[in-house]
Amino acid sequence: MRRFYLIGFLVLMTFDTLTQVCFKLNANHAGPFVADFAWVVRVVSAPWMYVAIAGYIGSFFTWMTLLKHAPVGPAFAASHLEVVVVLVLSYFIFGDHLSLVQLFGSAVIVAGIVCLAFDPPDEGHDERPSG
Repeated sequence: MRRFYLIGFLVLMTFDTLTQVCFKLNANHAGPFVADFAWVVRVVSAPWMYVAIAGYIGSFFTWMTLLKHAPVGPAFAASHLEVVVVLVLSYFIFGDHLSLVQLFGSAVIVAGIVCLAFDPPDEGHDERPSG
């Protein structure tokens, strides 16, 4: 079952990361927001928008599948690892600046996930609802 969780969360992180990176690519393509029809056309004509939508759909189905099997607490925490991955990829792909606050926040997220990963489950208490 651990392999299922690992693969599932990697797939979820991949979909979520792909979605966020594609939104950034689409925003770069469309340029600064201007309330006109030409800007809307640039947004909807870029392929990145459709890849991002597909990523959201993939994330949804992956998340629903994981929630059927994984305990909610660790699943919810692990799903936030995508924030850290997007932050790192933004640095390398887009040249975004990383502040000390962002790096500290990323470390806290990773530390929380690690703590939950090694926390033994409560004896006799199933976190998932039966049914």
